[in-house]
Amino acid sequence: MQRPSPHLSRPLYEGLPWIYITFGLGALLASYLLAARGMLSLIVGVPGLCCVLGGFVLLLRRRDYRALRSQYADPDALGRKEKP
Repeated sequence: MQRPSPHLSRPLYEGLPWIYITFGLGALLASYLLAARGMLSLIVGVPGLCCVLGGFVLLLRRRDYRALRSQYADPDALGRKEKP
């Protein structure tokens, strides 16, 4: 018998990109404030930048997936030509 895979609650799942972006911006701000410490600033700043970029990537991928899925929900969407 297979165990069901754990899922996040919908509000947490939908807010996850914003949580990443918020923590990333906080880390970038901390990196800016730690600029006099050199290497510590870099150690804090690089993951912060990755979190911000990752959050935006998640937002954009979800938007594209939902737009694509809404087109396939309509069976005639593939054969129809769009009007300019």
